[in-house]
Amino acid sequence: MRLASVALDIQTQSLDRLYTYLVPDDCDISVGCAVLVEFGKRQALGYCMGLSEPFASLSDRQAGLFAVQHQLSLDDPGALKPILSVITAPYFSSDDAQVIQFIAHEYIAPISSCIHLFTPIGRTPKVVKSGDVWQLQTPARRRRPKQDGQDASALPEADGQIAQRALLQESLPLTQGQQDAFDLVCSCMDRPGGDVVVVDGVTGSGKTEVYLRAIRHALSQGRGAIVLVPEIALTPQTVSRFQTRFGQTVAVMHSRMSAAQRFDQWEALSSGRARVVVGARSALFAPVSDLGLIIIDEEHESTYKQESAPRYHAREVAAYMARLKGATLVLGSATPSIESLCRTTYDPTWHRVCLPARANGRSMPQVRIVDMASEFRQGTRSMFSQCLTQELLEVAEAGRKAVLLLNQRGFASFLLCRDCGFVPECPTCSVSLTYHEQGNQLMCHHCGYKVSAYPTCPSCSSPYLRKFGAGTQRVEAELAQLLSKRADVRIIRMDADTTQTKDAHQRLLEEFAQEGAAVLLGTQMIAKGLDFEDVVLVGVINADTQLKLPDFRSSERTFDLIEQVAGRAGRAELPGKVIVQTYAPDADAVRFAARYDRKSFLAAELPRRKALGYPPYGRLVNVLVWGETEEAVRNEAGALSAAIDARLADFAPEGWSSLGAAPCALVRVRKQYRWHILIKAPAHADVSAMIEPVIRKRKARRGVSVACDVDPYSLL
Repeated sequence: MRLASVALDIQTQSLDRLYTYLVPDDCDISVGCAVLVEFGKRQALGYCMGLSEPFASLSDRQAGLFAVQHQLSLDDPGALKPILSVITAPYFSSDDAQVIQFIAHEYIAPISSCIHLFTPIGRTPKVVKSGDVWQLQTPARRRRPKQDGQDASALPEADGQIAQRALLQESLPLTQGQQDAFDLVCSCMDRPGGDVVVVDGVTGSGKTEVYLRAIRHALSQGRGAIVLVPEIALTPQTVSRFQTRFGQTVAVMHSRMSAAQRFDQWEALSSGRARVVVGARSALFAPVSDLGLIIIDEEHESTYKQESAPRYHAREVAAYMARLKGATLVLGSATPSIESLCRTTYDPTWHRVCLPARANGRSMPQVRIVDMASEFRQGTRSMFSQCLTQELLEVAEAGRKAVLLLNQRGFASFLLCRDCGFVPECPTCSVSLTYHEQGNQLMCHHCGYKVSAYPTCPSCSSPYLRKFGAGTQRVEAELAQLLSKRADVRIIRMDADTTQTKDAHQRLLEEFAQEGAAVLLGTQMIAKGLDFEDVVLVGVINADTQLKLPDFRSSERTFDLIEQVAGRAGRAELPGKVIVQTYAPDADAVRFAARYDRKSFLAAELPRRKALGYPPYGRLVNVLVWGETEEAVRNEAGALSAAIDARLADFAPEGWSSLGAAPCALVRVRKQYRWHILIKAPAHADVSAMIEPVIRKRKARRGVSVACDVDPYSLL
């Protein structure tokens, strides 16, 4: 009998490891199969993570090592239980099993949650308790959609129209920057060693064309490709370009699709009918056979970091996958992350190639900084500065398009009583409620709590409740008033409120793309990746939103946001203008972004990071503790902090430190009190190996939860 390593599909910390079972001789099993096993006095579902030779055939040394690893007795190997049955075909490969274990270790995450990154949502078996009996539930069999007879696994040369468009596009000459990038990517793919290529190209430099030709090269080698985009809003345009080039061999996966739709795409990839997948972060784990290329577009975006278990970063997992599978990883951005730029300076497998000019030869749009404090002193009371007002009117008159960015939702940030200073707050989160004009409601954007706006102050009964801050609804209302004399100007608002319904992103973008004057008003989702030829004006309503957050990345994020949104203007024949409104015109991020001067920004930013031991000069671990009782959370955080301090004192070399237990900046969210422990380590330290034993040894306590965020992207 062979031996199988099995991970139980049970979310319990004490069971979070691999268990060894015997494989009966008549059992047809592979790595990745779901299996039914006996565990204690019940049946449990598990996943096969590895297979090994029969125990008796091992040498004494091999048997000893195996027994220690799997906590077995050499005197009684027969105590192992057999696998009861194999329930499914494999969901993942042996290489994927290694990726799962890498994520579980690197991000100190439950192995069962890491496994489910690779399984189709809603299409896996479960073992559930019915009365006193544990029963196996398998998903209903689903009929596969009818195919049109075309072999979707092949390149779409059979579709004449698509093939003609693809050949026409690929016959166009590349710029020197594009050619350099394409040649470098292809050379890495031809010597499959898991190299990483950072494509550092200004907005409009033609990075997407490099991606498309690189995918063609991968397909010509018989290999597949994964393309990640940071926002669902970018998916319709991106998918359209890729399907135009490659037809039905492209699958799409993102969270706004139904479980049935996602399973169809998962199955198309698993069967080989599709060879390319385009989607958000989770598409990284799609079952692409013989993976040759991974592309992460806008790689600097924080959306590539998962904020719930397993708290992985797609860039780091993709780099591991590329090394393991002999694939090439391409990281593209007009504003590459500081970590990626730094990595190219010391890691010989990380390469950087620059695309310094737009593909059409047009210059980058000029950026004008407007000091809103000065505007206020001059009598301006509108949220639009005088120059932005004038430019918007001229755009409307010319029948062109404009993009306005505001990085928050709602009509106003909050209400404030001008008599007593009262600000309505969420009863379950430590944040003020956002005012929404539609429905005259106050809403918490963390937990969804809603209440009707107060006619008078609940604290002192004063009628003088004033709206402070500007949300997208309020900007939309003032914009409509400003452009009221031009009824033909369409105003399209794109934020988390207007994009909740299925296909809303695509519908809104299609409306904006229609001929004629239009203004696209939105949050961060419109700041990158969107490509419209007749956008001649970009306005940033308030560039300071992220700049004031208590986060060491706030300056970098502000710089990136300004450069990215500026790149939406003047992408074709028409020249573009960019107006950035700010109350901090002298801030490094604002000044240097307006000049597209990354070198000067880094010269100011990097010394601050180095002095404080922040990435890329160090690594961070944020240990989170939360629960409904403040005292219990505080006590648990204190005990964990003491245990971490003791381990660092005993085992950590120089350069490690813990800042101790402290309340989070958002101390209460969804009725949960939140504390954290921030740990700093040297840049190349194995932080997981140091911290994981403390977390694993911790005894679970009812009402208190603990999680580790390795390399966190938010410290709020």
